[in-house]
Amino acid sequence: MQTERNRRGFKQHFVERQHLKLSDLKTEAENAGLRNKYLNKTNIPEYPKPEFHTRLLKHETTGSALGGIRKDGGFRNPYGGPLIWWSLAVGPEELKDAEVRLLEKTFPDRMEVEDAEQQSFLWRFATSPAFVETSRLGTYRFTFPLQEVLTAYRDQFCLGAQPIMRMYRTVLYSQEVMHVVLVHSPTSEKEYSQYPFLSDRPDAVCVYRDGHFIWRPEAMCGTHW
Repeated sequence: MQTERNRRGFKQHFVERQHLKLSDLKTEAENAGLRNKYLNKTNIPEYPKPEFHTRLLKHETTGSALGGIRKDGGFRNPYGGPLIWWSLAVGPEELKDAEVRLLEKTFPDRMEVEDAEQQSFLWRFATSPAFVETSRLGTYRFTFPLQEVLTAYRDQFCLGAQPIMRMYRTVLYSQEVMHVVLVHSPTSEKEYSQYPFLSDRPDAVCVYRDGHFIWRPEAMCGTHW
């Protein structure tokens, strides 16, 4: 586990080439001697373990960066790096769909009346900034269909070939865990070959399948950690 400060001055700890689940992240932090008051909690209550199917990406930015996007007619790293950062956009519809899948898995024989009573419960646990519809990194937010972004990237940078997805890193902030997926052109395969391909395991934190991302978060509620 390595430690650095990002460009906004926030301290972050990260593990390269892996998407760590909560239990593995605790072990990694302990081995690295990292003291984090959230990871050290042992009395975490039970919480829902949903599966979000997400087809939207969001890019949040400041007013000054918005001017640069207009001038360039597109997105780029303002610091000159090769990566542009996007996040999954998880809104009310994705939350509702995740509830249905979770209920069908947990209570396969439930009655229609029970189904109505059990609806709309997941929002109580979705207190992470990942579920907030307002931008937390700036005044402006761009939201695009995932396939639209991937298609534009394919046509502009991949010579029509399909982009490659890899596990880039797991980042631990003071109250947040971020799992980063690297998307790159086949022409950059040698440059990024040290990063494993994005997993399709049924227990993986993040999976790309059938044109959408599947995200399986842990410890969603602020009262959990």
